[in-house]
Amino acid sequence: MTNSTGSAAHVAGLMPGDASNTLANEDLLPTTAAQRHWTWKDFAALWVGMVVCVPTYTMASSMLDQGFTWQMAVWLVFLANCIVLVPMVLIGRVGPRYGVPFPVLARASFGVKGANLPAVLRGLVACGWFSINCYFGALALHGFLNILGMNLAGPADGQTISTSQFMCFLAFWAVHIWFIWKGPESIRMLEVIAAPLMIIASIALVVVLMMKVPSGQLFNLPAKVVEGGPKTWAALTGLVGFWATLALNIPDFTRFAKSQKDQVVGQAIGLPIPMALFSMVGVIGFSASAILYGKAQLFPDGLLTQMGSVAAGLGLLVILLANLTTNVAANLVSPSYDFSQCAPSKISFRMGGLIAAGIGLLFMPWKLLATSGGYLFTWLGGYGTLLGAIAGILLVDYYLVRKSELKVDDLYRRGGEYEYSNGWNLQALIAFALGVLPCLPGYLAVSGVVDKAGMPAIWLSLFDSGWFFSLAVAGTYYYLTAKKK
Repeated sequence: MTNSTGSAAHVAGLMPGDASNTLANEDLLPTTAAQRHWTWKDFAALWVGMVVCVPTYTMASSMLDQGFTWQMAVWLVFLANCIVLVPMVLIGRVGPRYGVPFPVLARASFGVKGANLPAVLRGLVACGWFSINCYFGALALHGFLNILGMNLAGPADGQTISTSQFMCFLAFWAVHIWFIWKGPESIRMLEVIAAPLMIIASIALVVVLMMKVPSGQLFNLPAKVVEGGPKTWAALTGLVGFWATLALNIPDFTRFAKSQKDQVVGQAIGLPIPMALFSMVGVIGFSASAILYGKAQLFPDGLLTQMGSVAAGLGLLVILLANLTTNVAANLVSPSYDFSQCAPSKISFRMGGLIAAGIGLLFMPWKLLATSGGYLFTWLGGYGTLLGAIAGILLVDYYLVRKSELKVDDLYRRGGEYEYSNGWNLQALIAFALGVLPCLPGYLAVSGVVDKAGMPAIWLSLFDSGWFFSLAVAGTYYYLTAKKK
């Protein structure tokens, strides 16, 4: 095995003086021993900072509307995140051992040029979520300024966003640029500071609501009756898909881990239990709003507004902070590295982040949400589940084909072990296609691109289990066709 620290020094010899090396830059090179100082507390804080967000708040409560009991909804959230924790930790083990980010790891299986495919696919879905979260943050900022008495106008008839809302969007967008410019260490500090504050705010909301509503009444609302009953498997697959994309690029963070134990323990503490607990906060808020105000509020801002101006003001600040911590870590770090992979000699981590932020502007989420509503979330969420094929290929290649051994130097040069056919591994591309294509018809139907009513049930069923199916099929084909070590 090539020692990772030694490899960093050796590969670093190609940078920045060797302009002929088009596969490396200072951000993509293996991290040095000095850079690997993140402890389990940092990883736990990172996850808490990402978990506490509006989509997690609504995760279990939205399932109540689909006929689930609150106990089953919270259990499925916990189970799904225990499932996704497995590839998260397994792929994350590459970080402390070799110090490479996700796009560089993908070169081992897809080829030094073929890695552009998973990198761009992962980067684009992150750009979509980045844009949407910026918009939600802008609305929270706009609402907070109005609580302060600024009387900013909302969109007029025929508009999807007002001038003041757009200015809030640009302001919130610009804050993200600061963190990308400062780099991953600034993101670690943001999460460490923000995580305790958001935990305290969540506990305070629960305490206030439970003082207003007796627990016996709060936890005994009957489950909604829906035709065909709750769809447990589809719900579990969707919940797994929520963080499945981050399972791919988790080495972007674990490459800074002090040890394997730190990344494993930190993620195990920071992901499944906080996800279940914060979704439970959503259940309590959802049920309490129905009891207190006669209408169940799925989103926290609706509940906070009904609780008064003080609660709304403080709550909107927390929502702003939650959107920022989730968005910077989950939706900007990945595309920063991913776009850098496409042209390392020209695109640094900073430049990749600026490109991602620019694409986020082009998404114009206020128009997307106005025209496609829930379909947009289905589309983006479904897009994430289809990337299970990439996870399957990465896991099989690293653990079963290469037995956890990588030639780090060859990850950064043409003509080495990962050159395959002109930089592309045809078998990885076939494996990806075999994992994704059978799920595509159901994906298009669920996202509203084609008529769902005329779609055979088999295709919808395949999409319902999309992440599991694509991971298993792609991983199996890749294993059968890969050259074993």
